[in-house]
Amino acid sequence: MTKRLGSLALGAMSVALTLTLALSGHVASVSASSARSGDLHIEKNCSAYTGAPGGYCTITVSNLPEIPANTTRVFYDQAYGLPAPNGSSAPGMLDSNVVLYAGFGDWAVGRCTLNVDGSTGLCTFSDGVGQLAGFHARVAVSSAGGANYFWNGTYHFDHGN
Repeated sequence: MTKRLGSLALGAMSVALTLTLALSGHVASVSASSARSGDLHIEKNCSAYTGAPGGYCTITVSNLPEIPANTTRVFYDQAYGLPAPNGSSAPGMLDSNVVLYAGFGDWAVGRCTLNVDGSTGLCTFSDGVGQLAGFHARVAVSSAGGANYFWNGTYHFDHGN
């Protein structure tokens, strides 16, 4: 009888341990799936952009608090017009690494590629620091007229950021 009670107690502890581990795994998956994400809508003004490395545009509208309007800038490290089509001297695209600078200690890195006329393109962001730590985005670039452009796409912040 004592042996049987011992087996029952051991079995109950095993079930309790299994249930505890299962619930802890469930809690982890819930927090991982609750990472922030959504649609990203940004407008930027590029009237200060010179086409030279280090040129920048200023974010004028943003639906994401980590990217404040009128203070966030997008810096391009590649000159406009490269690569030129088929090695010709015709104007090329803009294909550049970029830094989304939202203030001291808050920035993200990515890449933007735009058509020769700048009217359409694609930007992707792969990570950041500060308030932009874990930031990922994929946005389509389109012209809003003049030196203004839209970025519309999606974003997410990695788990833990």
